[in-house]
Amino acid sequence: MMIPLSFAQQRLWFLYRLDGANATYNLPLALRLKGELDNAALRLALEDLVSRHESLRTIFPDTDDEPQQVILPVEKAHFVLEQAQVSETTLAARLAEAADHAFELTHEIPFRASLLRIAPREHVLLLLCHHIASDGWSLAPLVRDLSVAYAARCQGTPPAWEPLPVQYADYTLWQRELLGDEADPQSTGARQLAYWKKTLADLPEQLDLPTDRPRPAVSSHRGESIPFRFDAQLHQGLTALARRGQASLFMVLQAALATLLTRMGAGTDIPLGCPIAGRTDEALNDLVGFFLNTLVLRTDTSGNPSFRELLQRVREVNLSAYEHQDLPFERLVEVLNPVRSMSRHPLFQVTLIFQNNARASVELPGIETTFEPIAIHSAKLDLSFTLWEERDRQGALNGISGRVEFSADLFDRATVTWMLEHLKSVLRAVASHPDTRLFQIPLPSPASSDPSAPRGPRPTQPYTRFTRDNIEQSLTARFEAQVRRDPAAIAITHEDSVWSYADLDRKANGIALALRQSLGDGPGRVMLLFGHGAEMIAAMLGVLKAGKTYVPLDPLHPMERLRFMLADSEGEALVCESGLATLASSIGTERQVPVLDPSTIAPAERFEVHRDPRTPTYILYTSGTTGQPKGVVQIDRNVLHFMAVYTNALHLSAADRLTLFSSYGFDASVMDIYGALLNGASLHILDLRETGFTKIREWIQRHQITVWHSTPTVFRFGAMGLQGQKVSATRLVVLGGEEATPTDLDLLRKNFEPHCLLVNGLGPTESTVTVQFFADAQTNSNGMRLPIGHPVESTQIALLDPDGQPTDVFGELAICSDFIALGYLNRPGLSAERFVANPHGPAGSRMYRTGDLARWRSDG
Repeated sequence: MMIPLSFAQQRLWFLYRLDGANATYNLPLALRLKGELDNAALRLALEDLVSRHESLRTIFPDTDDEPQQVILPVEKAHFVLEQAQVSETTLAARLAEAADHAFELTHEIPFRASLLRIAPREHVLLLLCHHIASDGWSLAPLVRDLSVAYAARCQGTPPAWEPLPVQYADYTLWQRELLGDEADPQSTGARQLAYWKKTLADLPEQLDLPTDRPRPAVSSHRGESIPFRFDAQLHQGLTALARRGQASLFMVLQAALATLLTRMGAGTDIPLGCPIAGRTDEALNDLVGFFLNTLVLRTDTSGNPSFRELLQRVREVNLSAYEHQDLPFERLVEVLNPVRSMSRHPLFQVTLIFQNNARASVELPGIETTFEPIAIHSAKLDLSFTLWEERDRQGALNGISGRVEFSADLFDRATVTWMLEHLKSVLRAVASHPDTRLFQIPLPSPASSDPSAPRGPRPTQPYTRFTRDNIEQSLTARFEAQVRRDPAAIAITHEDSVWSYADLDRKANGIALALRQSLGDGPGRVMLLFGHGAEMIAAMLGVLKAGKTYVPLDPLHPMERLRFMLADSEGEALVCESGLATLASSIGTERQVPVLDPSTIAPAERFEVHRDPRTPTYILYTSGTTGQPKGVVQIDRNVLHFMAVYTNALHLSAADRLTLFSSYGFDASVMDIYGALLNGASLHILDLRETGFTKIREWIQRHQITVWHSTPTVFRFGAMGLQGQKVSATRLVVLGGEEATPTDLDLLRKNFEPHCLLVNGLGPTESTVTVQFFADAQTNSNGMRLPIGHPVESTQIALLDPDGQPTDVFGELAICSDFIALGYLNRPGLSAERFVANPHGPAGSRMYRTGDLARWRSDG
């Protein structure tokens, strides 16, 4: 007999056709049986189940037309009972293997069993159903019927069941009658569809969850599960909270989960998939079948409400949703037609399941029966939280047990364990203080966020530590000390030119002398207009020696931007290489300033420098989100601090040879230029815009580069230019400015020797070097995003809630340090907004609000 599929079955049938047979939608139940088991009676009892419930002997033939289900006669059902001998040590693996069976729904009935013999009087029975024929509720009538059938078969008789009043096929036909014709606006289907279309308008396409890895293009449905339990005291407190709010315990749990997801960065519009039994008629209660429907319950956490207020929001939403629960989720997806993806579930990616139906109870004569846990290796969604109440023998509340099933594509086990701890923290807090606002609920920070915690691989090269005393001087004083230490040492190479420290110092002295003659002794701002070369570095040092502040201009930037920077910075002079004189004239048409050409300036042996460490070093312009350039003002003392941090973390020394790929208009160049010149190392300049990547391997080998620093994009092109021929001298690859990925770690392994470390970091122009993460060839990326790491020395990271208050897990990233920039030039309002007092630091301490969102990982 050919029967239409229910709406819920249609979706699983579609997924089966799309993905092929797999274990994602299997429902396993394992029972440990201790006692004298009658194998023959057990087989007959299981066959009795197949006979009693038509859904267990239904197949779904392959057809190009509307899918149909066929109920097989009992004699053609071919029920499978596998039997095997196992030991306690192999039991878990054998159970998992059996539970991972892939049902071929076109010709295989969706129910089978495995009997695993551990000892003559000890077995484990696995009952395995496909979700297309069963649901969570079904397990109770299934094992209840098994108990009756086994008892009867042990006596040599068939079970004397009361006949079932209906079968699942009757439900599939009745479901369509209930909904009526959607063309009729008064039909149940039309009214409920209108409700859900309005309720779910502008639903988030995807929740931003705290994943360990980027979402793959196609989900593998690999998963794991973690059990958890909330104690009786918490259970009682949550139940009392629900009662006071005229809500259900499920609503309290839903509000708590939405709170957690919001606090972890998922936003304030939290859609959760919440299954309901779908058995709206008592006649359906004893059936095995897929009656489950899923409601999309949308939780609004905006405005930082108290938990009590949020619970009332949840109550209103849920009660209204329950009144419109008949519309099948599958029909809703079809009508709303969200952007489809093979990587995620439509409309929601997180489910909350509260099992308050009768628990499965098994009573087999002469057998002691307990439930056996099964390792889950599949996941239907990103996160699925399943909970159920426990009661003692007197019926008193005795705790809430549960498990969370998670996608192994996205999450590590440690991260989900951490989330469970946070959920428990939320529940404990709101049970005793329900008027606490969501962002004031305390959540534990990761244990390893302690700065003294181990930080993975580190450089081992000998170096001279850059001490705190070394930052209480000017940049030029530190540079001149390197000149005195070894004047003949190579400071810069560019193309075919090689500059010693003495050469660079003399050229800088000449430029400083010319600037002082032109502008006098006082402070001032000097524009620099250079290509990518050594004269650029000499000009920077010359400006500093003259006691002034340099403002770099990139000749490749638009004219409008260059003129804005000249006007905004009130530059008093422009130092320009000869080849850019025409451009310099064009920039200065509206505001005439002296133009100096370093090629016409003679080097000078000596120049007396009087420079305070708190003198502004540079003004670097960043575009920001609006596109309007902002001039970031930084002083010598702060630059020296960041160079100390960079030196000590990377073990920089005079033996190193650093790259300079970045434009000197970006703060990344600060790390390269001063990281080399303040440590007696050599700086090797390469303009990739001119040379491309084809000769990069030869260049790196020729110059024996030890420290590569670039954006991940430049690194990827450069590493591909290496063509897998490993570079031996390079000991560090430092990445920043963009998100680093596992691909970068793979390229490190392929093109560099095992001793080479990858350093991923973050440091906005306003703070230069803030956090760092070290990895080596042995680091297990496991497909994850590479972390940006931990705060560097003398820097703390804070996460701020929407009100600007410190929070524990997710929020706006703020950098707390005594060494952040002074602020934005000529932007007092924006400076006051971004550079603020640190409420948790010593008097006078500040922090920089980046505007970026960040979260703590479970590993700190």
